[in-house]
Amino acid sequence: MKSKFKDIPIEGRALDIEEVRIVADLRIMHSKVDELHQIVQNLKRRHSQADIHKYADQPVLGEDIARVDELYLWFLSLKEESARKLKITKR
Repeated sequence: MKSKFKDIPIEGRALDIEEVRIVADLRIMHSKVDELHQIVQNLKRRHSQADIHKYADQPVLGEDIARVDELYLWFLSLKEESARKLKITKR
């Protein structure tokens, strides 16, 4: 997806409203990822995988796993883009 933001450096200037929105959305995302990580860590610490499967609503658990897979692939694409940009700047 092509960026809708100008190629103007952000250092030393005010952000426009769309840039403020993306920063706010990213901060919310970081908070929610951290929250999900903490919940999963607590589940893993307190319960066995067998018990989680035994008591889980299986269709909902399947949907959760699919959603996390989708998120993982998106984060992986971000990681790959970061690596590509790092290689370009090192040249």
